[in-house]
Order: sequence, then C-alpha cells, then structure tokens
Amino acid sequence: MRAADLSDFSGLLLTLYRLAHEAPLDAFQDAALEHIKPVVPFDSSMWGTATMTSTGVDIHTIHLHRSSPEMLLDYEQHKAHDTAAQAVLEHRHATGLFHTQSTAHDAGLRDFLRRHGHENIFITASTDPTTRFVHAISLFRSDQDAQGQEHERRWLELLRPHLMQALAFNRATHLQSWAPAATGLPRGLAVADLRGAVYHADAQFNAMLRTEWPGWHGGALPPALLKPLLLGAHEHAGTTLVVRGQAQHGLLFLRGRPRCLADALSPREREVALLAAQGYTHKQVAQRLYRAPATVRNHLQSIYSKLAVSNVAGLIEALRLAA
Repeated sequence: MRAADLSDFSGLLLTLYRLAHEAPLDAFQDAALEHIKPVVPFDSSMWGTATMTSTGVDIHTIHLHRSSPEMLLDYEQHKAHDTAAQAVLEHRHATGLFHTQSTAHDAGLRDFLRRHGHENIFITASTDPTTRFVHAISLFRSDQDAQGQEHERRWLELLRPHLMQALAFNRATHLQSWAPAATGLPRGLAVADLRGAVYHADAQFNAMLRTEWPGWHGGALPPALLKPLLLGAHEHAGTTLVVRGQAQHGLLFLRGRPRCLADALSPREREVALLAAQGYTHKQVAQRLYRAPATVRNHLQSIYSKLAVSNVAGLIEALRLAA
C-alpha cells in the first residue's frame, strides 16, 4: 500500500471507530458504508449474518443500504443458484468480486441481479467453519461496465475486520448505555439475534448461563431463555438467574443477574413494595391501589417476611438488588 493510501486507510479506520462509539445503533451501518464509498464505490449494499445451508444462505440479520425489502424476498427464490456467494462463504475469510454476466449461469438468477442493479458485486465475509455461521457484506454496482478492480477488492479485504469490529463496538456501546448502574449483585451483558445466535457475551453472562444450564456451551441462547423473550416477555426468571431482554434493530440486548429474594414477590407484592420504598404509608398505598388498608398491611407483612427485612431501609436495599 502506498504512503498516500496508508494515510487514507488510517483516517478511514479512525472514522469508523469514532462512529462506533458516537452513532446511534440504527444509524451506524449506513454511516460506515457511506464512508467507504470513496475507496470502493457502490450503489447499494447488504450487511448481515447468516448460516450456510445445503439450500443456500439462511439469513439471521440483515441491514439493507439503499436496497428494498422486496429485493430480499425476491432473492429467496434464487439463492440456491448463487454460486458466487457460496464460493466466498465457503472460506474462513474471503473477499471476491463478480461480474454478473460472467459468473451467474442460472437465467433466473441473472434476471434477478439485473432487475435489482447487481451487475457487479463485491462480497467480503468471515465464516465459522464449524457452525457455518457467516458475517458478510455485499456491495452492488448497477453499471454493467463498472467491473470491480483488484485494488478495490484489496481495500475491502483490509477493511472487513475493522467494519465488523466497529459494528461490535457500536452494539456494545448501546448495550452499556442500556444497562443500569451496578448494584451489589454481579451483572452479565450479551447481544444475540432473534434466532438466538450470540454475538457478544461477557464472562459474567456466560458464567450465569452455565450455572442455570450446566450443559450450555455458548454460541446460541438456550431455547428456554430465547422462547419467552421472542413471545414478548421482558424477562425470564430461572432457578438461579433473571435475564431481561430488549429487542431493537433485529437484535436482543440482554442483561442477566443472579436471582435474589425480591424475585419471590408476586406482581401485586412488588407493586406494594415499590410504593412503600418511595415512602408511602400502608394507608396511602391502599388509596393509590384502591385496596383496603388491611389488605395492604397483609401484603407488607408478607413482603418483609420474604425479603427477610424489618424496615424500609432493608426493603429499599432488597429491591435495589433486583433492579
């Protein structure tokens, strides 16, 4: 790489990593792609993850840059014939460039690529050979004569790990901003997709899941955890842990902690406990919840017993652990 190119490359990397920490979750990939256009020009793009199967690419997550969702639906009908993508994704790390009219041998696939402006294609990807899980970026040019050049392929090959690492940093930054301030209990954080594939998990999160599910070896969320979150639950309470989830931008942001005494409270008891922790008397709580004072007093007796506390200060601390 020439000195001028090296300077451009260094500047681009600094921009990508700055964006990773500053750009919102839903804006980072578009911003990053716009910044690589000066060195590898393209008209549209797909950036996502998938699993390679015998019938083609099984998409997990996808970010479409200047591409329509209809294009993606249309691709499902032709993916089994996409030998160019399969050739790149068979390697652990690879970057390829393809001229549609020369490499697409299936007539239906050629027609699809032409209709959607994919006359020339760059594909760069990293693939896990064991799980066949793929992280890939595809860039498309609509001009049939604008064939990719080797120096452009090399630029994209050098940028690939940084684009993917910057995306991971962006998600981790969002995850940290969503997590609450630390309490007395250890916390674990993770990011997974809606299929359960884990993209990031810290040591605490992994340790908690192995305690709850001793046979768990990582890579994908246990079905017992994933299913309730996909059905709309905000948290899953297991035998030893509680995991809260937030779905955003096609991903699950997860926060785990060990179970504590406050997790034994019923929804009504928790409601009463939170009001009592704010300083309301049992009569004031009764008025707010439209319950008899005696009923609220009974709830409070049960709450104090379950939490093994004897005053409001102890109640506040017990609830803080479950925050």
